[in-house]
Amino acid sequence: MAGSDPHKMIAQADNLTTLSSTRWTADWSSATSLYEQAANRFRVAKDYERSKAAYEKASKGQEMLASPWDAAKHMESAANMAKELRNWREVVSFSRRASELYIECGRPQPASDALAKGARALEEIMPEEAIQLYTDAITILEEDGGGQMTFDLYRSATAVYIKLEKYSDAAPLQLKLGLAASKCNATNSQCKVRIDLILHSAFELIDAFCKSDQNRCASNLLAAYSDGDIEEIKRIAQSSSISNLDHSMIRLARKLPTGDVSALKGNTARQEDQPLDENDLT
Repeated sequence: MAGSDPHKMIAQADNLTTLSSTRWTADWSSATSLYEQAANRFRVAKDYERSKAAYEKASKGQEMLASPWDAAKHMESAANMAKELRNWREVVSFSRRASELYIECGRPQPASDALAKGARALEEIMPEEAIQLYTDAITILEEDGGGQMTFDLYRSATAVYIKLEKYSDAAPLQLKLGLAASKCNATNSQCKVRIDLILHSAFELIDAFCKSDQNRCASNLLAAYSDGDIEEIKRIAQSSSISNLDHSMIRLARKLPTGDVSALKGNTARQEDQPLDENDLT
């Protein structure tokens, strides 16, 4: 008997899954239980390398038992052990495998969460890989119709780009966040996205852009909204500068104006007369 020795548990479990002249079928049920117990004991003993290997075997065992949910949980545990060992490539691969297993059992939210956990572990060490994991986590939720659950993921990915000072890469993510917030009628998030985009633009402005038709178009559009000029907004939305954008942006522009433009004009006039409250962070 293996008793409580995790090394003996692994040896016994391996024997139960090895076919021979006297064993024609593998006993995955008994073996998986032993792998799970051994993984936990190794983890408590801080033997992370052996714990990681045992969790991998436990995950395979649950797959053989047709239980992708438990297999995914063990794969996430293996990713945690890889993180302790600073084996970042394995953090990526285990996180992705856990996500795939959650998808197999029809659970998109934990599938997305598994990728996000991996991304958070990689932000400082492998930022580009972290961004890709965040992006894939977003895709899973959006394909399942859970756009309202993507906001924090968009913000996390954007924050990584900003740390890398890649402001032009951060801006498209903010635009996508704005579209997701619009679909969910999340007005506060939409407003935050707009100011974020302005800040990104401030870092990215160059002479070529300042002199471009696109800059004039953007400035004229903002001015038209400030003036409450509905006809001017419609005219700019049909302009060649807009027509040369991506199709998704063109479709968005063609819907302008939206909201109460006349009320915006009144609000703008009142705000110009009011001092800025530096303590208001909403």
